Amino acid sequence: MVDSSEIRRAGRPRSSVLDREKILRAALRLLNSVGPERFSMAALAGELGVKPPALYHYVKNKQALLVGMREVVSVSIDVSGFGILPWKEAVGQWARSYRDAFAAHPNAIALLATEPIAGATNTLAMYECAVQGFLAAGWEPGRVMSDIVALESFILGSALDVVAPDDMFDPGEDAAQVPGFVKVLAAQRSLDGSRADRAFDVGLGIMLDGLAVRNGSGA
Repeated sequence: MVDSSEIRRAGRPRSSVLDREKILRAALRLLNSVGPERFSMAALAGELGVKPPALYHYVKNKQALLVGMREVVSVSIDVSGFGILPWKEAVGQWARSYRDAFAAHPNAIALLATEPIAGATNTLAMYECAVQGFLAAGWEPGRVMSDIVALESFILGSALDVVAPDDMFDPGEDAAQVPGFVKVLAAQRSLDGSRADRAFDVGLGIMLDGLAVRNGSGA
């Protein structure tokens, strides 16, 4: 005789198997592992050891899943400096945490950064803090989003740079053809810190200085 406790509706997991947070974090791990081309609801269900219909009890479709995944990433973006620290310091703190958040999930950049953010409560709250910080620093409303998006483009590119291979710029057998390039690479290796961090600090400083000047603010 079959134990009735073993009978359940097809596609509906036992409460101990799944919850929304577990699904979202598993989705980010899977995306990191297989990349956006092979990421799907079916692949995620397989990763979790359930049938695809089980997922729809917690996320209604793939777009809702992506919104939730971005929410998980956005939680670690630090907006606490806005309204407290000077503008440059607050934006610098935000930008560094933003880079780190997406560097932890590099395959998520192309997929999540281009998704609509309607319904993404944490992401919207992050933007609201940033926008209010710019406005409080004297930014004209019409310039705020273009400046934030310009920073985001730099930040997300820098997140990819964090996970780039150490030998990305190695000219290999063509070294003799590019002596200047080899010289600067050798000089770079003698510097403290990572190449990605140095490049990020240089680029961010230039952007913040330039935006402050463009806005007519010492910020």
